[in-house]
Amino acid sequence: MKIVAIVQARMGSTRLPGKVMLDVGGQPLISLLLQRLSRAQTISEIVVATTADPSDDQLAEHVSSLGYRVYRGSRTDVLERYLGAAQEAEADIVIRITGDCPLIDPDVVDNVVRTFLASGVDYASNVSPPSFPDGLDTEVFSFAALADSASRADTAFQREHVTPHLRESGLYSSVNFANDIDLSGQRWTVDEAADLDVVRSVVAHFAASTDFGFRDVAELAVARPELFLINHSIPRNQGATMGTGQKLWKRAKRVIPGGNMLLSKRVEMFLPDQWPAYFSKAKGCTVWDLDGNAYTDVSIMGIGTNTLGYGHPEVDAAVAKVVTDGNVSTFNAPEEVYLAEKLVEMHPWADMARFARSGGEANAIAIRIARAASGRDKVAFCGYHGWHDWYLAANLGDGTTLAGHLLPGLEPRGVPQDLQGSILPFNYNRFDELQKLADEHQLGVIFMEVARNSGPENEFLEKVRELATQKGIVLIFDECTSGFRQTFGGLHKLYGVDPDMATVGKALGNGYAITGVIGRREVMEAAQTTFISSTFWTERIGSAAALKTLEVMERLKSWELITATGLDIKGRWQDLADRHGLPITQWGLPALCGFTFQSENALAYKTLITQEMLKKGYLAGNSVYVCIDHTPEVLDNYFERIDSVFATIRKCEDGLDVGSLLEGPIAHSGFKRLN
Repeated sequence: MKIVAIVQARMGSTRLPGKVMLDVGGQPLISLLLQRLSRAQTISEIVVATTADPSDDQLAEHVSSLGYRVYRGSRTDVLERYLGAAQEAEADIVIRITGDCPLIDPDVVDNVVRTFLASGVDYASNVSPPSFPDGLDTEVFSFAALADSASRADTAFQREHVTPHLRESGLYSSVNFANDIDLSGQRWTVDEAADLDVVRSVVAHFAASTDFGFRDVAELAVARPELFLINHSIPRNQGATMGTGQKLWKRAKRVIPGGNMLLSKRVEMFLPDQWPAYFSKAKGCTVWDLDGNAYTDVSIMGIGTNTLGYGHPEVDAAVAKVVTDGNVSTFNAPEEVYLAEKLVEMHPWADMARFARSGGEANAIAIRIARAASGRDKVAFCGYHGWHDWYLAANLGDGTTLAGHLLPGLEPRGVPQDLQGSILPFNYNRFDELQKLADEHQLGVIFMEVARNSGPENEFLEKVRELATQKGIVLIFDECTSGFRQTFGGLHKLYGVDPDMATVGKALGNGYAITGVIGRREVMEAAQTTFISSTFWTERIGSAAALKTLEVMERLKSWELITATGLDIKGRWQDLADRHGLPITQWGLPALCGFTFQSENALAYKTLITQEMLKKGYLAGNSVYVCIDHTPEVLDNYFERIDSVFATIRKCEDGLDVGSLLEGPIAHSGFKRLN
């Protein structure tokens, strides 16, 4: 009988790209693995099964240069790749080894093979259950069983991981080879950078030889435990249960501070350790992850950027034309003129506009212009306005200043101490607080959201407007989030109170980067007395997207559609909560709505909703940014599925431990919503 060891390996690891060719003790990892595996006495031939992708050419060439057979097959259907490799090698018996096990022990391999031969079974391994360190995994099966399993296995998971069908279907006889001592808690495999460090330390310790056995490494782990601590917390076989996006998130956190560019999109804000994290495509209100799984987004819809849904065809077509014609040149983009005129037309009090690409930029521009226009530095603010120094300076000397403005505990490290006292908070609907600031300080700017979790009371906005006029203070409304959701333009149009300046964004480009600052001519002209300039504020994709977005919005009256949908969602949330006897508090604009359970376990319940709804094919939590593609059918299906989660939460309120239901940590709180 021909016994063939097939080593699956490829360069495209999500968590540690190119790991099989990374250096371990002066040679590529795959070379060390093959060198150690070749000492097994039961093996007739070793084959490396990699993919046909060009990215694996280097690996294939290297393995061939070492004198081993290389088989190249499917990247995703690894079971089919194994079958093809076994057929080509004319194997009677197959040994499965993965390319991330450079410390594979030939004696262990031989023992599993001999157990297989002696038992006369279809399948033998040392992993069911495991008792050897992770990294010594060995599976042995007959070619006949492999071929039969390949014809029956019908899930992507079974075909990617090769042997689940062999092990779990009950169709094949099996036996397990166990170690005399349970060492399954030790981790010698290489999936992540920390794993590679451990293996390198082990090989360096035995530098004089590479034929050390697993018992030698186990003894080293007792004598030098510090060498093995760095990867000790990584769960065994974590990769088999993690999606591609989850793996990429772990990789991202090694090279990007925090993992990404936006706090609100971090995995920890949704479902730590389980959130798919990255998307391959998005359309309407559907998002596909990197593994091709589709989810209905009844959540934050790109953090509120897509009121027309993902990938609106007219907006995308306008952008595609710009890409074809050219996005930037030495000349200016005419679209920025047309967009400025359109925004001024929509807001009759405004005369001029400036553009940027993010809300934080727009707010910083507005503050600079307003300070220049008023000739005064101090700013009274209410609400959340971004990450720039001018705003975060509120927490200098008092880390709780922003606690009432969605951002408790933000550290202002890196913000110049000289800015302390330059920005002063007041609470929404508390005109007395603003009046006091105006009496005690020479305010140059009032910067505020038009509405918070509820609307203005007791003519609050009118009083603010009157105060600003009386004292020559520039009044700015931050409409980056609120704009285009309840009116065609800024939310202030609903209340009939005009500012001196306003910032707009988020939904303006339906997912393309464009934000703006609009204002009265006498204020905006102050931009000419200071320096505000950026190369990429002149690209034309954003302006072209905004023009088409506004055209579609106006034709569909999208703000009316999403407001009606949001009101429907809020009503159905309340009905659901009442039916299950769960007190909730609702907040936000109708098209940007959310709820909070009145319970000390509110954050755990939010996490549970996200966990359970993800299993049902939904991105969901306790808030929704509404888009026009949230149709009645979409919402009916959503509420049908979330009903059972509310029922479970009711059981938790009656004594069931919510912690026992969570499959990972509780989500971080992120921005704090105040009632």
